[in-house]
Amino acid sequence: MRSYHDKAELKAEIQKTYAKYIAEFAEIPEVLKDARCEEVERTPAENLAYQVGWTTLLLQWEADERQGKSVKTPTENYKWNQLGELYQYFSATYAPLSLTELKTRLDRNIQDIYQMLDELSEAEVFEPHMRKWADDSTKTTIWEVYKFIHVNTVAPFMTFRTKIRKWKRLML
Repeated sequence: MRSYHDKAELKAEIQKTYAKYIAEFAEIPEVLKDARCEEVERTPAENLAYQVGWTTLLLQWEADERQGKSVKTPTENYKWNQLGELYQYFSATYAPLSLTELKTRLDRNIQDIYQMLDELSEAEVFEPHMRKWADDSTKTTIWEVYKFIHVNTVAPFMTFRTKIRKWKRLML
């Protein structure tokens, strides 16, 4: 996993990978948002739904902690060993939306993540044990907040960009 020196560097990497990822959807027509091909596991709508789902959860964990609520990660209804079911929930919840609506929601979530980073101190982002939701998420390792942000933004934007590009080569 990539290491960052400060919040500005993390935000810049999110911005760069998000811009490349979201640009891939510009030429996908709405009528093909649910088109499935054997070589790619997710449709364009499911691809975006996954991103919307994870970024929404990340923001919710932080919002709940700020409100003094107990945070159960990944959610109250799903445990870490039930990620397949969680992904199905993301698809059922978000994939029915139009591509425009999905892109708008994801863009709003990314803007909210930038704001969250602006509101957190460097220590809260990069030092361990600064957020209870981060400490409680992993049993065997310590993850700082930036790692959760990275694995829910930068990493999937790069991976899923490759997948949507493959889908486009086969379907457009």
